[in-house]
Amino acid sequence: MRPFELKPIGIIRSEHREPGKTPIQPVYCPECEGRVIVAPEYTEGLADIEGFSHIILLYWFDRAGPSALRVRPFLENREHGIFATRAPCRPNPIGFSVVTLLRREGGTLHVSGVDILDETPLLDIKPYSGRFDSVTQSRDGWQEGIGEDTARRLGRRGFDSSNALESAA
Repeated sequence: MRPFELKPIGIIRSEHREPGKTPIQPVYCPECEGRVIVAPEYTEGLADIEGFSHIILLYWFDRAGPSALRVRPFLENREHGIFATRAPCRPNPIGFSVVTLLRREGGTLHVSGVDILDETPLLDIKPYSGRFDSVTQSRDGWQEGIGEDTARRLGRRGFDSSNALESAA
């Protein structure tokens, strides 16, 4: 396989500056707002994005630890294969989040449900489409035995919205 390069198309700004206090998964932080700042040379590619309620952000886990093939995810103290989790210490540390698109101002997208560290490099944006992306019947593997209250508590990871900054700088 030939090597290839990725280059950021922008940066994600958020109120999250400490990995240990950054919520895991947007569903556990719907009130967390942020901005997606697209580099000027890619701004034209945002045309018509305002019609979507949600977008998928693909980004680089630039502060992830070394790659591991087995990890302990936030929901359990038992190890699982990296590809059965969403842990950041992946062979290619690519993350994704489905966030709510609040509005667009030029090359800046205002979003909520941000579970991403401030100044994370943005690789791509894709529109979320209920027609294509919604799965009504799914299996959740090892996660099925974990109650929603436990998942919500663990997923917020100590994030306290009363101490959150009003907006990312």
